[in-house]
Amino acid sequence: MQFILDVVSALWASITYYLADILIYGIPIALIVGYFLRNRRDNSVKNLSTFHSIQEAGLTEPASLHPVVDANLCVGCGTCVAACPEGNVLGVINDRAHLINPTHCIGHGACKASCPMDAITLVFGTERRGVDIPLLKPNFETNMPGIFIAGELGGMGLIRNAVTQGRQAMEAIIKRIGSIRGPDIDVLIVGAGPSGFSASLAAHEAGLNYVTIEQDSLGGSVFHFPRGKLVMTQPAELPIIGKVKINETRKEALLGFWQAVEKKTGVRISYQERMEMISQNSDESITVKTTKGEYQVKTVLLAIGRRGTPRKLGVPGENLPKVVYNLIDASQYQGMHVLVVGGGNSALEAAVSIAEEPGTTVTLSYRSGSFSRAAEQNRDNVSRMESEGRLKVMLHSNVKEIQEDKVIIKTENGEIEFPNEAVIISAGGILPTPFLKKIGIQVETKHGMP
Repeated sequence: MQFILDVVSALWASITYYLADILIYGIPIALIVGYFLRNRRDNSVKNLSTFHSIQEAGLTEPASLHPVVDANLCVGCGTCVAACPEGNVLGVINDRAHLINPTHCIGHGACKASCPMDAITLVFGTERRGVDIPLLKPNFETNMPGIFIAGELGGMGLIRNAVTQGRQAMEAIIKRIGSIRGPDIDVLIVGAGPSGFSASLAAHEAGLNYVTIEQDSLGGSVFHFPRGKLVMTQPAELPIIGKVKINETRKEALLGFWQAVEKKTGVRISYQERMEMISQNSDESITVKTTKGEYQVKTVLLAIGRRGTPRKLGVPGENLPKVVYNLIDASQYQGMHVLVVGGGNSALEAAVSIAEEPGTTVTLSYRSGSFSRAAEQNRDNVSRMESEGRLKVMLHSNVKEIQEDKVIIKTENGEIEFPNEAVIISAGGILPTPFLKKIGIQVETKHGMP
């Protein structure tokens, strides 16, 4: 009997001992786990609500490179959400990551790099809207030997990514030119925007015999941004200079920095020289014709933009002097009746900046029902200016005719006519796809597939 009592007593002592451990350690752990699960559930509900709101608003088309998540590989860890510099682009819903705010994505690519399960693929275009992208090898070479593409033309519109691609493409060209005999010029770089400038610095640093041509000014498309435009970028590695720690700066400051780099390094750029034609020769060399002459080169790097020729509306009066396709200085429109046409970032930024000028009357016309291609910040700015009565927004509208002192707009409720002294058309551009195909470069229309 005593033996049984001793056994029972020992068991009770053991249970009491472990029960104390459970009380000391188990309860706090349970509380932490419970808080984590509740927080995860609340975030999932919040993200789902955001996702549905974005879908209902029609803001479903990413402007550039964007992630696609493989639900079979994703474990919902949220690493991609935390890695995104823009915030509120990705969110975890029901233990899987989703692209909840597509138009806010600008192609950083940090989400893919951070995913521990390799569940994210970066793609161009969607099922609804295709994007023309030249077919490139991993070293940025096209199907035409010796012709490379980097930056915006290849889909990299983000400044940091374009700078990186320009440097990487030049590294690939340096490896390639060793096997090519013939011309003295190692590489001809077309364009002095972010990617072309970076590539030129890399060629200069490597001691190559290079030529860089730019049809306009240093900065390429950045040069044509509106005055005072905030340029969003991240630290990038610039050849010769090293890491450039620029997070948020305005157009003028960025261009000023590049101009200082140009002067300091002595990098050579031929301005006001436009490329006209490229052709390959039988000896593997390449002939490049420009507005200033003809070059025989070993390789070519196309670092031009995707805008190409400004897209025209094809309406009566579009050839009037008051019609332009780029906004450079909003102050020139003080006290004027201005019409801005378009629904992308350029159009919204132009409308807002002009509306901030004293005495202006600004109307923003767009053919669709939402600004699905514009960044969230620009959409917010337009909404704010509209609510303040400083900007009139006309969705589902099209320009019918432009006259010297007025414009006629077609809307769902009929035609509207109002005074006008200036028209800015920001309807995008005709991509240089025909030119690429003419010189033999293969172009593929991407619909959200790798």
